[in-house]
Amino acid sequence: MAKREIVKVKREEKGAYPATVEEVIGRTGTRGEVIQVRCKVMEGRDAGKVLRRNVRGPVRVGDVLMLRETEIEARKMSQGRKE
Repeated sequence: MAKREIVKVKREEKGAYPATVEEVIGRTGTRGEVIQVRCKVMEGRDAGKVLRRNVRGPVRVGDVLMLRETEIEARKMSQGRKE
């Protein structure tokens, strides 16, 4: 497995903030097509804030996400139906 390098991310879009994935929580969505992660915002007004976000597509710890906004957080995943 190749060693992953940390690359400094430039903000290409106005209002997009880089955030690193710290933890993959699990899969959600009706068919499990969305992955819920905890990520830490690296720049902007909310730098250092840890958010729970839903991500579509492959993602792993250490990846950098470009977030358009840093105020809204995803709902916690439910543990399933209890009867």
